[in-house]
Amino acid sequence: MTLRKLAFQTRGRGRPVLLVHGFPFHRAQWEAQAEALAQHALVITADLRGFGESAFEPGFDPGVSTMEQHADDLAAMLDAAGVKEPVTFVGFSMGGYVAFPFFNRHRPRLGALALCDTRAIADTPDGAAGRATMAAKVLAEGPKPLVDGMLPKLLAPATLANRPEIVERVRALMQAPRGAIAAALRGMAQRPDSTPLLAKIDVPTLVVVGEHDAISSPAEMRGIASAIRGAKFVQLAGAGHMTTHETPEELSRALVEFVTKA
Repeated sequence: MTLRKLAFQTRGRGRPVLLVHGFPFHRAQWEAQAEALAQHALVITADLRGFGESAFEPGFDPGVSTMEQHADDLAAMLDAAGVKEPVTFVGFSMGGYVAFPFFNRHRPRLGALALCDTRAIADTPDGAAGRATMAAKVLAEGPKPLVDGMLPKLLAPATLANRPEIVERVRALMQAPRGAIAAALRGMAQRPDSTPLLAKIDVPTLVVVGEHDAISSPAEMRGIASAIRGAKFVQLAGAGHMTTHETPEELSRALVEFVTKA
């Protein structure tokens, strides 16, 4: 099966902002931020290969979806959308992993960068092995084992205890096709260490993290910001990893301020 063109949506007008979702979500993850940003910019949200409306055929397992493939897909999507001006690339979690090869392979298309709740380091051998094990489990059983294992890590303890509507909204966003989940897990497992790249990033950069992020810790993300010349660091109080949903207004405000000044 050959990859269909990525499904995407545009709204607003002005300088282009590309919002790239995390794993295992789709472009609806960005709904609150896209609406806020569309008052100031041309906002593009895309479904990465296998996810949302870019879904693979039922039962199809492509083997692996690398971060480089995702980056190239997005560049082709920008061509299809007629976007020629450099974009502000906003990557959440896996979307941040994609940002690094996008910088490497499509630098002229990048005008500014926002890294939200993501990591620059590669998986440890144990971490990569765990992803491979989960990929096989998801192919056999569907997304439930992944969702059940990930959800407690995605949200702050207070969110899990007191905000059931957010928990269920995030759970619903994670219902991706098993082939897409497995391919993305394998792709994340083989991504390189992007730490050496940080010092080479030469565009305005914003680094955002939730105060209680258990996946990409505030200390780790502060280190990313320190390694990128001139980067701004923002920590959102009360949020875990899912800043898009736990602190949507605060994240939107940080992104709007960055986009309008970058």
